[in-house]
Amino acid sequence: MTVRWGLIGASTIARQFVINAIRAQPNSEITAVMSSSPERAAAYAKENGIALAVSTLDALLGSGIDAVYISTTNELHLEQALAAITAGKHVLCEKPLALTSADARKMVAAAKAAGLVLGTNHHLRNAGSHRAMREAIAAGRIGKPIAARVFHSVYLPENLQGWRITRPEAGGGVVLDITVHDADTLRFVLGDDPLEVSAFTQAAGMASGGLEDGAMCIWRFKSGIIAQSHEGFTTKFAGTGFEVHGSEGSLIAKDVMTQKPIGSVLLRTAKGEEELSFDREDLYVRSLRQFHAAIGGEGQPSATGEDGVWSLTSAEAALQSAKSGKSVAIDPTLGSAG
Repeated sequence: MTVRWGLIGASTIARQFVINAIRAQPNSEITAVMSSSPERAAAYAKENGIALAVSTLDALLGSGIDAVYISTTNELHLEQALAAITAGKHVLCEKPLALTSADARKMVAAAKAAGLVLGTNHHLRNAGSHRAMREAIAAGRIGKPIAARVFHSVYLPENLQGWRITRPEAGGGVVLDITVHDADTLRFVLGDDPLEVSAFTQAAGMASGGLEDGAMCIWRFKSGIIAQSHEGFTTKFAGTGFEVHGSEGSLIAKDVMTQKPIGSVLLRTAKGEEELSFDREDLYVRSLRQFHAAIGGEGQPSATGEDGVWSLTSAEAALQSAKSGKSVAIDPTLGSAG
């Protein structure tokens, strides 16, 4: 069966990563693209070899597609996803799933009731580096995990600096853009769920309108693991990394908080240092392969709708903590509550 895709949003991320990942799957094609600007839709379709360009959601959903990829601004995700689900389409949605975890839970419930696949495009859990870390921890290679650190402060490229740093109503700010990814990657690698977060945010000169362009978070997990994460839009030379420290060893990963299959993972124990090997498959190709398998009834997307609720609830709690000056509990069934 050929899966026919419609793109909701003529976005940079679709052009750079997702279009190629969809086309890398057997029996898969992109049928249509939608942008609210007819001119942008037409230009984007021509540039990317897509047959149909439309400017309304109804036109896209009526174009004979089976699934949609949503990469519009965050405030549009809920309405677009619910419309797609109502029309019987599978949904792969960019993070955060919505502006609030309550709305994200509506999306999950609607897809479940309709028997459709809903995935969150958390690309980092598809990286070979993070899967190698997860497997090493699960195999006991660092003993009991005790603490973790995530370094994910980058420099937001000029071509992406629009709504992310100027529009609170669109879900801008570094927490909804990057902290959601870090919360998800911590959950995935550690195989554990966060219970509580304490956070500080800052506006270091890039963001406006009351938005934050930097954040530091301290997380406490169910098993007792504590973690810290640094997210930012303003650091040109920081580099990224992910460390997990256990009773019998440490995992030290460099340059792994990225959309590309790069970086290294070092295991350090009493025996010395060992660089772990891992596959270098394109993160989005792997994500789309699992999504297609889920459509065919085999397994789940690499990040489910429920995973998207977890990460958004965690980000909400971080924002609430930064505002209140107190640590905030994380409960994906209720949203965050201090």
